[in-house]
Amino acid sequence: MTADTKLLLVRHGETEWNRRGKLQGWAPTPLTERGRQQARRLGDALAGEYRIDRLRSSDLFRTRETTAEIVAAGVDVEPVFDRSWRERDMGVYQGFTRETLHDQFPSLAIENGTVALEETPEGGESLVDLYDRVHTAWSELCGEAAGETVLVVTHGGPITVVLAALMELDLATAVERYSIGNCSLTAVRPGNGGLVRKNEQPFESLPGE
Repeated sequence: MTADTKLLLVRHGETEWNRRGKLQGWAPTPLTERGRQQARRLGDALAGEYRIDRLRSSDLFRTRETTAEIVAAGVDVEPVFDRSWRERDMGVYQGFTRETLHDQFPSLAIENGTVALEETPEGGESLVDLYDRVHTAWSELCGEAAGETVLVVTHGGPITVVLAALMELDLATAVERYSIGNCSLTAVRPGNGGLVRKNEQPFESLPGE
């Protein structure tokens, strides 16, 4: 790891399930037209500001679509799709709203601290499992990409995991503190332990924003 390594973390564009407040997990949800516009404009901003050396993306449908739009907008790097950067697997609770899930299964609410971190949805994974998976992928990527600028197209959960590790926060605190917007950019310098940009949306306002 060197001090000039940059890691650019981008959450996917808007989906219909985002609009409805549904937990997506690993569902193959497509971007809305608004989500595609967000990704194109973000891609244009990234291409104009950064010289990106490598592009890593979650292999879920919504991140693949976001990555395609970013590349089409001018980030001319061949993407590598990696399941390690997927969102948390919500198992049978995929498609629930957060409110419905917590009403029916209070142990999954982050307000319950350690209990919520270790609780595993049926057929899914716990927040601790998510942390371990993403932290391993992040550590390996930083080791491979020393001195490079790396773009990672992923989800809110993995970005929160990286922020928790970088800022030395427990995961429950990070989940409560950070709300990651669609097509937002979070930029970090892992070698310096520095947070450069957090949850920024560097594209022009779209209709309705």
